[in-house]
Amino acid sequence: MTDKDSHLIETCIDSERIWQGRLLDVHRDRVRLPDGSEGVREYVVHPGAVVIIPVLPDGRLIFERQYRYPVGRVMLELPAGKIDPNEDPLLTAKRELHEETGHAADQWRHLGTMHPTIGYANERIEIFLAQGLVSLGQNSLDEGEFLELVELSLPEAMEAVRRGELTDGKTLSALLWAEKVLTGVWA
Repeated sequence: MTDKDSHLIETCIDSERIWQGRLLDVHRDRVRLPDGSEGVREYVVHPGAVVIIPVLPDGRLIFERQYRYPVGRVMLELPAGKIDPNEDPLLTAKRELHEETGHAADQWRHLGTMHPTIGYANERIEIFLAQGLVSLGQNSLDEGEFLELVELSLPEAMEAVRRGELTDGKTLSALLWAEKVLTGVWA
């Protein structure tokens, strides 16, 4: 944020947590709007997450098929997970890659950050590229977590996007980065 943005800034007058859950909290803030009037903002507070682009030695990417209750369907997505309190996002990415895919990587690169739902949540997702994958054997899923792994080439993944089979926002954003980085368009 810069001084040139000051005419757009809303300032918190009062904040109230109106619901607390295991993963998410909901807040209602009274804010001062740029024109001096007051407004109300309700939003979800999220601890943040990571998404990993795991690249196998042959260039294929590891995806997951997992049932997502809020949308009521099995989704095709890249491995991802919630950042624990005070956890470094890279450590989260390494943990989630191992837990969900049974792999480790010897090359890690942070590609960027995305904000999937800026209109009603503060969630940020850190995007990591994982290369030099080594299988550690079995994955170690969290209790109550069920998924299957799928290996797709980048063109196959992009075709799944085109066909509407891959609609997960974090995966779509990560694939944009993957396509540009893996093809050498972005350094």
